[in-house]
Amino acid sequence: MSKITIEHNPSEERLKQLGVSSWEIWEKEVSKFPIDFDETECAYVLEGEILVTPAEGEPVRILPGDLVSFHAGLDSQWEVVKPLRKHYSYDYPNGI
Repeated sequence: MSKITIEHNPSEERLKQLGVSSWEIWEKEVSKFPIDFDETECAYVLEGEILVTPAEGEPVRILPGDLVSFHAGLDSQWEVVKPLRKHYSYDYPNGI
């Protein structure tokens, strides 16, 4: 299984079912930094663009409207290409 899974443009019903609107919000300016996931993070991108490059893989472009699972054990390099604003949750250990 990939350590990054993306569901592009999920329906409003799907987002409501997951309770995305009540998840915390995280914002980050244009930057580059490493990030390693000890637990699975699920995120819904509201604004911005990021390139996430797994330690042993190809870059993955993540855009607004993407529902993403960053699975536990993922070691990655992030490049925030456009200022990022996303909802996030650690309530789904198996991803979504």
